[in-house]
Amino acid sequence: MYDYHTLMESNSEILPRAAASAIQHALRVSPVVVVLGARQTGKTTLVRSLPQLAGRPYLTLDDFDLRAQAAADPEAVVERAPSLIIDEVQRVRDLMIAVKRAVDRDPKRRPGRFVLTGSANLLMMEQIGETLAGRALYVTLWPFTRRERLGFGRAGLWNELISAPSARWRDVIDAHAGPQENWQAAVRLGGFPVPAHDMSDDDARASWFSGYVQTYLERDLQALRAVENLVDFRRLMRAACLRIGGLLNQTELGRDVGISQPQVHRFLSLMETSFQAIRLPAFAVNRTKRLIKAPKLYWCDTALALHLAGELQPRGAHLENLVLMDLLAWRDTQARRPEVLYWRTAAGEEVDLVIETPSRTIPIEVKAATRVGPADARGLESFLDEYADITDGALLLHGGTETFPLTKRVLAVPWWRIC
Repeated sequence: MYDYHTLMESNSEILPRAAASAIQHALRVSPVVVVLGARQTGKTTLVRSLPQLAGRPYLTLDDFDLRAQAAADPEAVVERAPSLIIDEVQRVRDLMIAVKRAVDRDPKRRPGRFVLTGSANLLMMEQIGETLAGRALYVTLWPFTRRERLGFGRAGLWNELISAPSARWRDVIDAHAGPQENWQAAVRLGGFPVPAHDMSDDDARASWFSGYVQTYLERDLQALRAVENLVDFRRLMRAACLRIGGLLNQTELGRDVGISQPQVHRFLSLMETSFQAIRLPAFAVNRTKRLIKAPKLYWCDTALALHLAGELQPRGAHLENLVLMDLLAWRDTQARRPEVLYWRTAAGEEVDLVIETPSRTIPIEVKAATRVGPADARGLESFLDEYADITDGALLLHGGTETFPLTKRVLAVPWWRIC
């Protein structure tokens, strides 16, 4: 049996992260930088490894004594040093107000004065009334992308593809492609740094995920809001992970789990606030086709999703989830944040993922099969016909090894050559 807390303290090699450049930019322009993400994505490791923050005092509100002091006198905690790193800020409600007052008292509004981290989305928390609007820049740290795990410190080739006309995509991909990887193995690794990078033993990973879920349910979740029935909450987590890539229907989920729709809504909101569940919105530019508007449901980490669902074999939806996480990690490092969406018509035409920027829209289909044909591009072709003025090509990412034109407008590419 592996001890979870020992595994959590692994002294792993510090790998470069795509979000580092976004944090460094924020430190130069904003008095407060807030780094958010699920627990164990590497937030503390990242901020403490940045040269700009070397030697800065570090306080964590996971420490009971500090948390008690912050609850009693948040101003005193904020004034401990001219600049601070404060970890897990969501654990004390009034600390954000104290940070706001400290910033407002500083006539110079020194950039980078406070670096705050949190395992919950402060913008979604009802009990956090202060969001530091106009005083803070927010950066989300998702689990490792594949290229971060391999040591490249970045997400996929999305910027390069957006910058190039579709006729040049193959050249771009050939110039930047990473090493080949089996998608099922990548799904099983996931992106949490400790199990994905430090562990080669499946039993150790299983123990780590068991401890992670237990800590999330018994400590992190209760710090956000009291949940009266953890058994129901855990069952809903499992049901959500079994439905990865599907349209979110809260009534059906409630019926399958045996809880009410309002309770499903509340529990899903908590999962989303704590960066576990992800609701992917629909592309909603309605022209000649009636569109589905319900979000699709995904999970923050594919390996954790497999563990929660009790599934031994990854499905195609898990590869779709893996590509989505790469896109989100890329999206949240961009100065002008693009949209990541999906597209589905009432007639059943569908595109798994759509990147939308002010200058470019790229539809993406994901197929786990090693061999794909023109029939697999039907949804992409429908999208290209519908939105010919904003897109000039599409990508079909697959589980094989060959890059080739699937149709005149659709390029088939192995998923690992882009992600």
